[in-house]
Amino acid sequence: MTALTLFDLVIRSMRKNIKHYYLYFFALILSVVLYFVFATLQHDPSVVARSGGSMGAAFKVAGILLLFIAGIFVVYANAIFLKRRSREIGLYQLIGLTKGSVSRLLIIENALLSAGALAIGIGAGILVSRVFLLLLMKLIGFDGFIEVTFSTAAVIQTVIVFLGITILTSMQMLVAVYRNTLLGLFNAEKTGEHPKKPKAFRSTFLAILGMALIAFGYWLSGRMLNAWLLINMIVVLASTILGTYLLFRVAISWVLYQIRKRKQGHLGLYNSLSLAPIMHRMKGNANSLTIITVLSAMTLTMLAGVYSLYYSTEKEVRLIYPFDFSFDDFWYEDGQGSAEKFIGELDKQEITYTSATVETLEVDGEFEGGSVSELMSNSFGAKIISDKQLQQAGVDIQIPHSDAAYLYDASIYWLLKTMEVPFNVKLSNAEIESDMKVVKVNEGNALNSAAATQLIVKDEFYQELKALFLNDENEWRILNTYAIDVLERDQLAEASAIFKRMNEEDEQHGFDYYSQYASGMENNGLFIFISGFLGLVFLISTGSILYFKQMTEAEQEKSSYATLRQLGFTVQDIMRGIVRKQVFVFGLPLLIGLLHSIFAIKAASFMFMSDITLPASIAMGIYALIYLVFAFLTVGYYRKTVKAAL
Repeated sequence: MTALTLFDLVIRSMRKNIKHYYLYFFALILSVVLYFVFATLQHDPSVVARSGGSMGAAFKVAGILLLFIAGIFVVYANAIFLKRRSREIGLYQLIGLTKGSVSRLLIIENALLSAGALAIGIGAGILVSRVFLLLLMKLIGFDGFIEVTFSTAAVIQTVIVFLGITILTSMQMLVAVYRNTLLGLFNAEKTGEHPKKPKAFRSTFLAILGMALIAFGYWLSGRMLNAWLLINMIVVLASTILGTYLLFRVAISWVLYQIRKRKQGHLGLYNSLSLAPIMHRMKGNANSLTIITVLSAMTLTMLAGVYSLYYSTEKEVRLIYPFDFSFDDFWYEDGQGSAEKFIGELDKQEITYTSATVETLEVDGEFEGGSVSELMSNSFGAKIISDKQLQQAGVDIQIPHSDAAYLYDASIYWLLKTMEVPFNVKLSNAEIESDMKVVKVNEGNALNSAAATQLIVKDEFYQELKALFLNDENEWRILNTYAIDVLERDQLAEASAIFKRMNEEDEQHGFDYYSQYASGMENNGLFIFISGFLGLVFLISTGSILYFKQMTEAEQEKSSYATLRQLGFTVQDIMRGIVRKQVFVFGLPLLIGLLHSIFAIKAASFMFMSDITLPASIAMGIYALIYLVFAFLTVGYYRKTVKAAL
């Protein structure tokens, strides 16, 4: 056969298969687009200059993860693609083509398909790079002008990466041609499993073990805050994965067998189109369904967690820094002088504000009992603060009775909120000791602080403690915090710039809410941008894999649909059974993945001071909606197959 004839065969084969695998081609193009965008942003001068290279490093790491996800997807999809075409490959050999000629045909076709996807993907990536860059800058809170530059390095990097993937899939094709016999190629699409009667004791034991492992993982996820945190995380992950596999491999197979047994093998039309195909492929599908379920749960957890971080940035930073600006007295620094200088600059710029001074008493403290002792030392440095002075500074707080205290410490709030209240705190100073009852652990801080335990008491109790602990030798224990709030919020950025300039010029120290908020938005915006695109690629990959598998099964069952149509069953009758099957194939992994992610987010909620139920629910809802698009596409493909069967 001449090279021209072989090339004509390649073109004819591509025309035949591209209409069946248009979604694979689209997903491949989208993978190229997203990887090229990541590579472009990694080398973009404005991104690198914005963060001194940290963003570029983040995109480099994300690009590696993106490459890993896209590579697995292309290889897995190509395996399904080859299995679907096994009969075609066998026919080529049957008409006289050698295995070498068939291999060249497949490799040329693969190269053309990959080159087309690469060219279209890079072209589309160039067009949409600015959109992604604007989205990134919007997420991190940057409002300046952005100019996108063409990156030759990004093009070269993308070409090299997908050239490697093309070589890998070509090797996969060579293995498929040379390792399979002619008979094996013709029977590849007929491979299945005959559902055997499960061994009662073994199946019951493994099914109960699988559900028990999942339940144990859920239970342990709510009790991870102890000295064995890392080990607990590994145990939760291992027990959940193994339990999920046993659920798909044993428990569901056992349930389906019992349904078939109760009906004495007479499943009826709908069950024959839904339960029977699942039973015949349960062993082969257990691995893929487990992987998709677990990775979906991990992706959902990542997306929900990162979006929750971004969503709650302002509230979290405000809880840590309740005042816009503050200066503290230290034994090496005069906070009052810095505050007065800053106020003078605000007056020059006609920025309106309020100011207050809050006195604090510093003593040594010790937690008496409580779960916090398992993860950290009981001893700590405490700031005792009067509720009356905080009220005068604009903080709405009232202590219920004279011997009680509210505790604030944003740095260890995730530990303190696990302690049961009330609990006692022992205050000490040389030979003097005093007990205090903490009746409530509040979110955040009462005063701006990076890390300090603050105990708020009634003013009368504060005066008693001050008289008890203070003497001429330790007057340094009385320190002041000078708090300033800007009244007009649109002037806050300008005030923050003044604060930053003063710190750079005079090496003064203080706390600036706005700069912390801007930094948090930048970091969390970058995280949500990266995790969103990684999640999107994974979602497209897993959804496409399920779609491809169902396409293959639809073709394998086409003769059955033709028989049913000849017997008088309508398309709607057949589709009712098929829809039941898709509810299982798409719905069950999604449902279990959502359940896994809910418990994972609940376990990780200790990182947040604010409620993350709403942002986590939004992220999970969006993921589920996009995921279900593939289910509707699959049902649509089945409907076309059933209509064309007769």
